[in-house]
This record gives sequence, structure tokens and C-alpha cells, in this order.
Amino acid sequence: MCGRFTITVSIDELREYLKEDYDIDLDERLFDLPRYNVAPGQDVIAIINDGKKNRVGLLRWGFLPSFAKDEKLAYSMINAKSETLTEKPAYQEAFKSKRCIILADGFYEWKKDKSDKKPLYIHQKDKSIFPMAGLWSTWSKEDGTKVHTCTIVTIEANSLMEPIHDRMPVILEAESKKLWLNPFEKNINTLSKILKPYDSNLMTYYPVSTLVNSSKNESALCIKEVQDVETLI
Repeated sequence: MCGRFTITVSIDELREYLKEDYDIDLDERLFDLPRYNVAPGQDVIAIINDGKKNRVGLLRWGFLPSFAKDEKLAYSMINAKSETLTEKPAYQEAFKSKRCIILADGFYEWKKDKSDKKPLYIHQKDKSIFPMAGLWSTWSKEDGTKVHTCTIVTIEANSLMEPIHDRMPVILEAESKKLWLNPFEKNINTLSKILKPYDSNLMTYYPVSTLVNSSKNESALCIKEVQDVETLI
């Protein structure tokens, strides 16, 4: 499960990352950074390949398949289980040819603690940007307006995440990013093999304030560590 995440880098840091990893020249006017509490229904920074080159832009988080009848469906499709992508009609086409990468540098998960849930902030130990596997789609409203949406692909938890939640976003390894973005790669077995739990040795977490519970809260306080021993595992 991935229901909230962050992309707390500066425009300059994002520009450097995109050029080095994806050969993309960034138009900074597209993005409002940093983001400390990205929520479903909001725009996320995503990368696709148009068959010739990588492109970066905004997709709305919450997948709408082309045949969706109601825009509200998007809120129930913020995550897609990697194990069932070929079984779900909503995702079959996108898995074959409409794959994307969604950029983040951390995500939140809530650990059940008796009758309460307490938020944790999970990120790479080096605090770097990481690529989450995603799927995208274009949906048309009744008036013809096109909406470009996406979902984050999830996988079973690694050893770090297991005590917190049984699912986590698929974080692609360096050599897998190019393959995932290649729209001409349609071999389902090949694609499925790169969808696996990320190395837990590269990740860490700490407890944060319940400020993150509301998507209206969007500040650096959301990722500030709190000293609450009850949230530690």
C-alpha cells in the first residue's frame, strides 16, 4: 500500500537527477517543489517514454481506465497489485504499453498500535530520489476533456516493511528503469520479473507527527522525526 508520499527535493536537485538518470531537460515551470504530503487526487511527477525519448510531466494520482464511467473510481485505484496486473481488465492494457515511473524520496505508512494508527516515514538511507513503478491512462470526460491519471504498483513487503504493512510500492532498481519505461517491451514475463520488493538494507524509517493524516498539511513538519517510543518497532 502507498497512500501518501514525498518529493522534498529542490528544482535544481530534480533537474540534475532527471538529466543524469533519464536524459531529460527540465522545464521548471511544471512543478511546485518541495512536496511533503502528496495525496491521491493530486498531480504527481511522472516519467514516460513516447517511443523516442523520455518525457517528464504531471499525472493525476488515481487510475481511471478508458472505460470508467465515473471519475470517483480513481480514488479506489491509487495502487495496483503487481501480482494481478494481467488479471485485472483495468490494468491489462497499461501493463503492456502504458508504464510510467513516479518520482518520490519517501512515503508514509501507518502502523497499527492497539486501537490507534501511528505514521512512519520510510525512505532510502541516503535520502535520494527513487523511481516507483506506475501505470498511466488517458480518460475522457463527457465534454471531451482528457484526464491523464496513474497508479502506483505495489508488491509484498520486504523485511523492513513487514512489521509495518504487508505491501509496499515497487521501487525499481537502476537497471530496471529503462526496461519498465520502454513502450515496445510487451513481454509480460520479462516485465513481471523486475517487480520485486526493494532491498531492505537500503531503506530506513522513523515516526512522524499525525500532521500527515490530513492532506491539507503540507510542510517540512510532516517529515520531522518525533520521539515517541510507542511507534518504534
